[in-house]
Amino acid sequence: MSHHLTTCTFCGVGCGIYLETADNEITGTYPSISHPANQGRICVRGWHVHEVASSPDRLREPLVRRGGVLEPASWDEAYDTIARRLGEIRAEHGPDAIGFLCSARCANEDGYVFQKFARSVVGTNNVDQGTSPYRANSVEVLREMLGVPAATNSVEDIFRSKAIILSQTDIGQQLPTAGGAIIRAHLGGARLIVVDSRRHRVAEHADIFLNIKPESEEYLYAAMAKIIVDRGLMDLAFIQGHCEGYGHFLENIKDFDILFAAERCDVPPALIERAALEYARLSPALLLYSTATEASGKDAIAAMVNLALLTGNLGKEGSGIMPLAEHNNVQGCCDMGVTPVFLPGYAPVGDAGARGSFERKWGAALPQAAGLDSAGMLGEEGRLKAIWLDRHNPVVSATHCDAETTLSKMDFVVSQNLFMTRTAECAHVVLPTAAYGEEDVTFTSMERRIQIAARVVDPRERLPSAWEQVAEVARRMGARWNFSSSEDVMREASELVPEYSAATRENLAREYGRQWPCTPDSPLGTKLLFAGGAGVKASARRFTFRDLGRAYPPEPDAGQFPYILAFGQSLYYWHQNVFVQHSETLKREYGILLLDYPEGFVEINTSDAADIKVRDGQRLKLISQAGEAVAAARVTDEIRSGTVYVPYFLQSVTRQLRGSCGASPGQAVRVKLEKAG
Repeated sequence: MSHHLTTCTFCGVGCGIYLETADNEITGTYPSISHPANQGRICVRGWHVHEVASSPDRLREPLVRRGGVLEPASWDEAYDTIARRLGEIRAEHGPDAIGFLCSARCANEDGYVFQKFARSVVGTNNVDQGTSPYRANSVEVLREMLGVPAATNSVEDIFRSKAIILSQTDIGQQLPTAGGAIIRAHLGGARLIVVDSRRHRVAEHADIFLNIKPESEEYLYAAMAKIIVDRGLMDLAFIQGHCEGYGHFLENIKDFDILFAAERCDVPPALIERAALEYARLSPALLLYSTATEASGKDAIAAMVNLALLTGNLGKEGSGIMPLAEHNNVQGCCDMGVTPVFLPGYAPVGDAGARGSFERKWGAALPQAAGLDSAGMLGEEGRLKAIWLDRHNPVVSATHCDAETTLSKMDFVVSQNLFMTRTAECAHVVLPTAAYGEEDVTFTSMERRIQIAARVVDPRERLPSAWEQVAEVARRMGARWNFSSSEDVMREASELVPEYSAATRENLAREYGRQWPCTPDSPLGTKLLFAGGAGVKASARRFTFRDLGRAYPPEPDAGQFPYILAFGQSLYYWHQNVFVQHSETLKREYGILLLDYPEGFVEINTSDAADIKVRDGQRLKLISQAGEAVAAARVTDEIRSGTVYVPYFLQSVTRQLRGSCGASPGQAVRVKLEKAG
């Protein structure tokens, strides 16, 4: 039996784990005691993530659609079919008729090669990842205000904070090891402020729980900023030395109405004041926010960054901003340029100077106009004739549109995956990929830690990595690439992404990877951005306040739609999650709730259920201006009164209530409730 240090690939924390192998099979998992992100702890998913590789349901050979039926094919036939059809569609409809969409679970190597193929071989910026409708808000705001679209801190830095604000995430369920770190930091003396529309387990531990209405974070954080300014608790030395736009920010926020904000959030103003004072006075303080906050729009994130700038909570241990990531390589995919508006390293596609360095390196002219994001690619406008999906399963994950219908109308669909997913069933070519533990690749966690996911077994039927498959199609379409290993891919990527320039395989193999920026000047990586004025190249610029103190419109009259919908993650999504579906242990762990709610559920508060005379498990009709839907009611005090919580895995319910292509991020949807017949 052998033991191999690697990184868990289930969520964004990037826990260090050891894989046990025997007879060329992965047989078990246990945590690394000294890894800084998890310190000997892993969640139930980490304990069993290795079971995916040994699933008997894995695809083992390519499939090509013949006569309307997917049938086994040789690798040569599959590759040639993809190269020929993409070439034909590009010639007839232009490169922008083709889209490329990958999962945020894809490795750095996959993301880099994928977007390079789209841009330099096909000639389009239609490149994106499945989480981008929300993460794009963070990328834009953090890049504008701080210069760096990433977390400023490490997970271990949570223990150095005196005050922690946790915004809109059930972190105990979604990122359990990070949630455990927050609880332990709280037990060690840190004040815990939780902002959420749900009363989850971590919220029960909070010193201050701000149980806000959905889509109201912007008002809350603007009110906190106003209180800090009124009380004179700003860190003026930090602001004068490192920030710009402060005078304009003060001018705009001076007339902001705190009582109006409290009413909009439905939180007592005294409680908002208490939270603001604790955050301002208990330095260092840390802000953590999730996909739900990102989905609320850019202003909510900007308001949080303003708080950090006002109080000088940047560049010192225990203080900063951390966007959380439910998928394991959201950060890495963004870094590698899997976005429609940025090349690798966040070089804007419209910047001729930045684009020129890529054109010289890649030996091809690149498109200048921003491409379609994932919502645009899968929307109903019918702009795409073909799409390549790298381990992304939008048929069960896209809530903004009916992806199955969209894919069925396309001329050509490629799907790379380990399993026959509902998305793969729509494809014309399906390529099976290597699994966890079968390839040498890298991932970048939510704390910017670049880590190796090692190849620990060598199965008899070795399957190519996703990036190798893309590179082979590129070769058949005329590209002259020389990638013989994942190390070759990252070597080229590091030449174009300065923050990765010293992240060699040899360097990453030491300790537990390296946190970017990892450069020749900081080869050991950077745990804390902006520390002592150093850190990343962009830190030489001044941080920027963003105006939020404008006149806000009054809240629309609820009228006949008195309940606000909240959309978010749920632990109980195993029946649509590819990883969990193919782990017998995880199916047992997560399946118990679905014995009571086999078709899923929406959550309503106990008092609301009593008002409409609905019991737990009974069917509930939800009616919005866009449409109506029916789902089982899960009655719980975790959800605030006046709110209905819809898990993302209920795509049909989400689409029916939001409309065919969904409401805009940050746009509240109201419904009325009736007991279904």
